[in-house]
Amino acid sequence: MTKRRSIPTAPEPLEAYVRHFDDLFGKSNQRDEFRRYLEGLLLPTERNKTLTGLANTEPSVGAQHPRAQGMQWFLSEASWQEKQVQQRRLQVLFEEPSTAPNGQGVLVIDEHGDRKKGQKTAHIGRQYLANLGKTDNGVVSVTSLWADEDVYYPIDFDPYTPADYFAEGKQDPAFRTKLKIALQLVQRAVQAHISFRAVVADNFYGEDCGFRQGLRDLHVGYVLALKPSHAWWHPQAEISSFQAAAKAAGWMRAEHPGRWVKVTRTFRDGSSQDWWALELDIRPYGPDKQERVIIATTDPATLPELTTFYLITNLPAPRSQRAQDSEFAAASVEEVVRLYGLRMWVEQSYKQVKHALGWSEYQVRSDRAMRRHWQLVCCAFSFCWYHQAHAASEEPQTFITQLVPTEVSQENGAEKKKGGRSSHPPSGFLAQSPARGESLAGTLGLASALLASLVDTSPSAPTPDPC
Repeated sequence: MTKRRSIPTAPEPLEAYVRHFDDLFGKSNQRDEFRRYLEGLLLPTERNKTLTGLANTEPSVGAQHPRAQGMQWFLSEASWQEKQVQQRRLQVLFEEPSTAPNGQGVLVIDEHGDRKKGQKTAHIGRQYLANLGKTDNGVVSVTSLWADEDVYYPIDFDPYTPADYFAEGKQDPAFRTKLKIALQLVQRAVQAHISFRAVVADNFYGEDCGFRQGLRDLHVGYVLALKPSHAWWHPQAEISSFQAAAKAAGWMRAEHPGRWVKVTRTFRDGSSQDWWALELDIRPYGPDKQERVIIATTDPATLPELTTFYLITNLPAPRSQRAQDSEFAAASVEEVVRLYGLRMWVEQSYKQVKHALGWSEYQVRSDRAMRRHWQLVCCAFSFCWYHQAHAASEEPQTFITQLVPTEVSQENGAEKKKGGRSSHPPSGFLAQSPARGESLAGTLGLASALLASLVDTSPSAPTPDPC
């Protein structure tokens, strides 16, 4: 057998990570471009993660530089398979005890919109971009990620193709709604035997009866949000809204909570916050029925919009008849609140990390090239957890928090500024690497910073289940 051609290595521990993928790339230039692409994604964000930025050439005019052309070819024309890379990425995560899925985590479903110009990019169209909160020209992707209190990472994704791409519009057999894509992502996770306690998603998914039925058909648990205005059929004399149900629960104050249950959420920084939860027993929902509804809030008297969740779940209540017959383990009110709290990984960290690693900054148009870029971003993100898990025990890592829009410390020479990123990570936080060259400055330091934006903003620690 002919010996494989050697290529320039990446700095450690990135080189140790990328070697897991070498057999998936049939040619030496593909293995080399894989390393250079991840290095570029992990570099500090003084420049956008476009092809010219990743290749460290001039914007626009530098697109013809051989380095930029090589990355363009790697995304658009090379023969490697992104699905194989995804499977290997997950395999590496699953083999490490600190990142392996467990039955206490959740599968979070969410969608992400990227504003894009023009009309020639695959899946582009004028559509609602949820993360921007408005309709604009762009590309929407539906994603799934695994999360518990300690770690989270992307599992899978699929782009949403607007109806006007199809001859028969929404009636075309090939058209898929975001809800259908989401169900397919859950199905793939089930088929891959990925462990999770429940599927978690916002009220776009929770309000759809077909989506909830689809999850039940897949035999998975769920904790989904509902809108405050959610309604159900009822006789005129019965309670008809969440607000009326909350008022009827007998809340007076913390010392006299009525039927409200105190839930203390403890955050990774040591702080804690008292929430209150109420399980409803109203016409279609209740502890002994197929679906339960729980209100969780910081103030039962006013139900503030930003800190009140209306949750629906098919996990059975403890000591109920359903708990004896159900395929799912019983979940107390506290457990249901904990599970939905894990969705905050998406809201407060995941999208920021996407931007830091250049999820939306691709300069390609084809479906295959876009999917490959996204998969490489997922690899760069997963490397951060690999870096933490394999850091030498005698060299403990200290993480910085410069990628989240918070105030940055002045310790170790870091600039202090609000609402931005420090452009110069303190040298004391950079991992040592004999292979670092001028084009790799800060790569491993940024891996530490990315981890900080995850670890330091963990939603909450597990709440002991009294049942």
